Amino acid sequence: MKPLHALASDAGLQRLWENADGAPQIVSDEVLVTVLGRLGFPAGNSAAIDESRRLLAAESLDCRFLSADVEDPIRLPGEPVDAEAELRREDGSTRPVRIEGSRLSGIGEPGYYDLQIGGRLIRLAIAPRRCFRVQDAAPGRRIWAPAVQVPALRGDRESAFGDFAALRESAAAFASRGADAISVSPLHALFPADPTRYSPYAPSSRLFLNVLFGDPRLVEADLGPEGGGSLIDWEMAIPGRMQALRRAFEERPDHVRDQVAAFAGAHGQSLVRHATFDALHGHFFESGAHGWRAWPKPFQDAEGDAVAQFAGENAEEIEFHLFLQWLAERSIEAVQRAAREGGMAVGLITDLAVGLDPGGSQAWSRPEDLLAGLSIGAPPDELGPEGQNWGLAGFAPRALRRGGFGTYIETLRANLRHAGGMRIDHILGLRRLWVIPDGAGPVNGVYLTMPLTDMLRIAAIESQRARAIIIGEDLGTVPDGLRSEMSDRGVLGMQVLWFERDENGEFMQPRRWRADAAAMTSTHDLPTVAGWWRGCDIDWALKLGRTSGPGVEKEKRAADRERLWAAFVLAGVAEAPMSAPEQPEAAVDAALAYVSAAPSVLTIIPFEDILGIEEQPNLPGTTDQHPNWRRRLPRPTEAMLSDRAAAARLRSLARSPSVGDEDCGGVERASAAR
Repeated sequence: MKPLHALASDAGLQRLWENADGAPQIVSDEVLVTVLGRLGFPAGNSAAIDESRRLLAAESLDCRFLSADVEDPIRLPGEPVDAEAELRREDGSTRPVRIEGSRLSGIGEPGYYDLQIGGRLIRLAIAPRRCFRVQDAAPGRRIWAPAVQVPALRGDRESAFGDFAALRESAAAFASRGADAISVSPLHALFPADPTRYSPYAPSSRLFLNVLFGDPRLVEADLGPEGGGSLIDWEMAIPGRMQALRRAFEERPDHVRDQVAAFAGAHGQSLVRHATFDALHGHFFESGAHGWRAWPKPFQDAEGDAVAQFAGENAEEIEFHLFLQWLAERSIEAVQRAAREGGMAVGLITDLAVGLDPGGSQAWSRPEDLLAGLSIGAPPDELGPEGQNWGLAGFAPRALRRGGFGTYIETLRANLRHAGGMRIDHILGLRRLWVIPDGAGPVNGVYLTMPLTDMLRIAAIESQRARAIIIGEDLGTVPDGLRSEMSDRGVLGMQVLWFERDENGEFMQPRRWRADAAAMTSTHDLPTVAGWWRGCDIDWALKLGRTSGPGVEKEKRAADRERLWAAFVLAGVAEAPMSAPEQPEAAVDAALAYVSAAPSVLTIIPFEDILGIEEQPNLPGTTDQHPNWRRRLPRPTEAMLSDRAAAARLRSLARSPSVGDEDCGGVERASAAR
């Protein structure tokens, strides 16, 4: 093996890989050299390669973190050694342990431990066998949940976009109709000073919340009048909402001041730095700086004197941003409380975005945690034929190990704090990340191996502690063995109607779907059922120049409609003749019944499909060509769920089979979920 290829392998780069069609691929040496350099392993010549390999070898001996399952013996790296050691629990108590032949006897209680061996300290993560599961939350039955886009919701007051108040009302409305959960897109912190950055999947920080969703009525303040059309005008809506939130801050009573101070104290320096970033971002945004890399050099160091001086001179502005985070936290807490009080077994299912905006708060305050000079994305596949460069920063595996996975643990806790579940966006990234050098196209990337086993074990610890289910988005080019590892750990996968086909392209009957994956009609990135049936996605592809043969695409869709309808008839959820393309209502009804007949313990249906809406919330690969994250629903949730068609679809979901029913192929004979 060439020294360059050996170094790439040692550094976790996968030079050889298979694409979505199973065809072998080889990464060029040029890409390997570039990516290795960005990872901190220069490889431009033989001497550099030799030095980088020595660095890697030294790092492998400097073990600072290990994970294991409860009761399993723990093997310490390095030469065999017998020694006395001390094991410290999270509560500070200690006990002596014996290392024999570099093996530590299994630990019976899940959690985090510090193993002290002489002058050497190793952080241990001891995991339960599996995550908290739907079966633990709702024993003996299957459950269903709507997937909603928070900004799209309408509440009991007219607003420019939906917020946590509208989400709370929606959770209560769905709970009253038998839903046991409500799934949302990421609620992470964005950039409140920049009204052009509203995508939930490009957050400033995954440790804090989108403050635009806070409900001022919780502090007896009013947003005032806000207009709300069918599309959100974010460039008007965000400044307007921030002005209303600032009024709420200025009028806050003394007891709120005290609560914000206590909240800031409890969350520590991490929250204060985030609030400082938002204050700085607003300050420099006025002069055209859209991220911290465009700030004057002294302010790019979160620990520097310039930042400290700014904080001292702008204490009230920083307090304003602390207030916003406190209000958002109280608001989301109210959402989960309403969901559980309404009878939901799980409640809110949050969404953990795959990466971060490199110009945001977390990259500014913790740059050492993230990959530098590399963006994450995906190689060409069915979801993105030309590949995808998301322009996002991801965790650096070396930094995770050096820091005992502290930031990852903190991230999981932040997103599970007021939730009964969490979806991990692009869970494939826990096994490997497609990393692309800044400035290169998505085809010029390479897979970087990530510490999947460690990250799944930590997810199991945090899932059990929060009593929250974990779902992984396992769509795209899925590595061999990933789904079995997820299943073994109790992480649900995702199966979407459009992709559940056999080798002949026929839609698989729901009884053949996996039981260990959430069953779904669609996702926010894919056509709705009504839109697919009518061919709206084909119309968009034609409009955007993404297809040169619309006739071929429409002919193929016509054949697929026939295949899907035949599958509906076979499953007993529809009758011949087939619904016409311009009349998708019957297809929507059948699709919901079809998907809910799968053996999965969890069915997730986009709100758009419950309502029979044709347009999807997001069209990947577009910015302003498609109104991504701008569409609003026509009326408040309670009113829409009372419509006859929506009510009938919800009843079909409530007739999903209970766990243990032998006949999962239809819905009429199934017992009620409640």
